[in-house]
Amino acid sequence: MAAEKWMLQTKRADFEEMARCHHISPVTARIIRNRDVIGRDSVEKYLHGGLKDLYSPHLLKDMDVTVKILIEKIRQSKPIRIVGDYDIDGVCSTYLLYRALQEVGAVADYEIPDRIKDGYGINESIIRAAAEDGIDTILTCDNGIAATAQIRLAKELGLTVLVTDHHDIMKENEKEILPPADAIINPKQMLCSYPYPEICGGLVAYKLVQALYEACSISKDKWLEMLEFAAIATVGDVMKLQDENRIIVKEGLKRIGQTKSLGLRKLIEKNNLDPGEITAYQIGFVIGPCLNAGGRLQTAKLALSLLLSEDEEEADRMALELKELNDQRKSMTKQGTQEAVEQVEERYKEDKVLVVYLPECHESLAGIIAGRLREHFQKPSFVLTDGEENVKGSGRSIENYHMFDALVGVKELLLKFGGHPMAAGLSLKKENVEEFRKCLNEQASLQEEDFIRKVWIDVPMPLEYISEPLIEELNLLEPFGQGNEKPLFAQKGLSIRSVRVLGKNRNAVKFSLATEKGMPMDALLFTDGDSFLEELGNCRKLDVIYYPAVNEYNGNKSLQIIIKNYKIPK
Repeated sequence: MAAEKWMLQTKRADFEEMARCHHISPVTARIIRNRDVIGRDSVEKYLHGGLKDLYSPHLLKDMDVTVKILIEKIRQSKPIRIVGDYDIDGVCSTYLLYRALQEVGAVADYEIPDRIKDGYGINESIIRAAAEDGIDTILTCDNGIAATAQIRLAKELGLTVLVTDHHDIMKENEKEILPPADAIINPKQMLCSYPYPEICGGLVAYKLVQALYEACSISKDKWLEMLEFAAIATVGDVMKLQDENRIIVKEGLKRIGQTKSLGLRKLIEKNNLDPGEITAYQIGFVIGPCLNAGGRLQTAKLALSLLLSEDEEEADRMALELKELNDQRKSMTKQGTQEAVEQVEERYKEDKVLVVYLPECHESLAGIIAGRLREHFQKPSFVLTDGEENVKGSGRSIENYHMFDALVGVKELLLKFGGHPMAAGLSLKKENVEEFRKCLNEQASLQEEDFIRKVWIDVPMPLEYISEPLIEELNLLEPFGQGNEKPLFAQKGLSIRSVRVLGKNRNAVKFSLATEKGMPMDALLFTDGDSFLEELGNCRKLDVIYYPAVNEYNGNKSLQIIIKNYKIPK
């Protein structure tokens, strides 16, 4: 595993004044400042923001034009086809738009590209099929902004095209390259004045639903009862949980328990989750992967059909099928990750950029396995696999390595590539795999310290400070996730009074710890218990990074800490 360095956040503010002003503890004030939430109004919105704080959909460029065109098409009963995408954001966006168009009486259907056959986004065959089917209007979601040639074809075939997307826009000589659509809603456009452009495709679609419902005089309740899908898309697409995104997720999580979608209820049930207590973590690591599993291993239409299903038996069957597909995906991922780690250990240990070729690996899992490799070695990682014709791959990066720029540096070896600083996708000829690995490593200017994982501590807080009211107050900071990470506290030099391994898989360690002042505290660490005991040896001290929690057992409550990282003082 990669080495790690513990770093303390040192952002400054008048924490006492913040605490007094917002009726919170200075500890919580410090955490909020560490999340770069600055200024009285921003802190208030962070702590107590709700639906009233969402931005108006009309601030999105071309929103009103799009609604006007849609209403005209609906009035004339012109057929509209939604073209989505195969990941969770694309599936939720398609669900939202399809449900909304049904509600307002449109003649509408949908198409989702096949991950392996079609690749990402709208393509020529989808456009030609729409023209042949007598479709009048194509409405994209979570894709379309880069489909300039494809949309030009649609216009030549006489189709109306409306694009809703959130992806970055290609530029040439500072000028945006935009497709020739009839309207484009994308908060990343230069001429768009939307206050918070970092929203996902599902939230862009949700804003369109809101504006369309307003224009058709449909009650606000109808719009609010689909809010959880904008929340699931936001978490599933790993958007930063800041500003409007955080409010959408916070409000959406409250509503999931009462969702009108039978399919979503079944999926929650099949995964043994409590519908009234769904967390952002469960969306990111349980519900989201199930919705994604269809698009990875079969077809994304399975996930969409589940969400749209109104038949108890059918929904039950599809929810089970998605859960089983996800279980299959998990074991395939585990096996692929194991092979990848072994390959690095045996052959590429000295490489700065890891390039692993797993010909048998399912191509939809390359990105997940690249992410696991990156976590394990703290190095930029590419996983390559055999596609239908050539070798395809996905990469995941570390902070100091701009992955997209690195691929530009070796573009003569590639057939196709795309991405951003932290992730990328590519295809190349099999005979170029070794050369690709060599060139990336020759061109990488990474230093040893770049391979050390940084763990950021919010507050070095003695265990004496932990109390039930503080833990309750920390709940105000939820939902946690990308851009609003769970706070981390630290204390050095704790004495170990007792330690034992728990669980049938022996994957939890339970401690009784004590501070220098003699205060006792229970602690839990989730790790391979036997390996930990071996590492601990006879040492009776521990430095920890932790999160405080309340342990409830047989009706009794006690304080404990969950250990996230540890060091055994030498």
